[in-house]
Amino acid sequence: MEDKKRLSKVLAAAGVASRRASEELIFKGRVTVNDEVVFIPQTLVCTQKDQICVDNEPIQPEEKKVYYILNKPHGFICSNAPLGTKKRVTDLFTHLPFRLFTIGRLDRDTTGLLLVTNDGHFANKVIHPSSNIQKEYLIKTLQEVTDLHLKQISKGIFIEGAFVKPIRVVKVRKGTLKIVVKEGKKREVRLLVQGANLKILELSRIRIGGLLLGPIAEGDFRPMTETEKQMIFQPSTLWKRVVFN
Repeated sequence: MEDKKRLSKVLAAAGVASRRASEELIFKGRVTVNDEVVFIPQTLVCTQKDQICVDNEPIQPEEKKVYYILNKPHGFICSNAPLGTKKRVTDLFTHLPFRLFTIGRLDRDTTGLLLVTNDGHFANKVIHPSSNIQKEYLIKTLQEVTDLHLKQISKGIFIEGAFVKPIRVVKVRKGTLKIVVKEGKKREVRLLVQGANLKILELSRIRIGGLLLGPIAEGDFRPMTETEKQMIFQPSTLWKRVVFN
């Protein structure tokens, strides 16, 4: 059985325009299906068989949306731009038939939880400030972490003219601490720790919202489940003891 959809919905899904704007294109006679002008937005079409054009230009059918959880390896950059000999996160996915991008960024020296997708709407929802999604980082330092270090980090710092302050800071063991932030400005966690005169040995993101990295080896990735997608927008219940707020 053919999978048919409304023409206006197909245009919107292909990124031609919004649903309403796509209807206007159809009303104005700018859309053809198999070389015939169509004026009815509710016309059912099959993207696998029908040739759909807007202003005589074929549209690209909607690509299947995919979502991955990656344990970002050290030395990789979150960019789709050509970088010469530099390694990009998306290079890890070149064997897949999708044009993927990362949701947010981790700097080259940071490892850990990174979301990769081709769904722009989902990505925008995750990174939008209104979602209030927390990110948790595990940091290993050269020196022993003291209460003075924790207090200094908890005070916050200015980054590019904006004041940022962590939500939570806690010592895990002698040379290890965890930091939770919300907005996640560029290199925020790294700068917070360095501002307390601590030398970072390892920095890894271990949580986004209620989603934990889990047992994924560095450089490996796997598909994200629907439940895990929802967990991103849920608060974590793991923090039972907080040293500083």
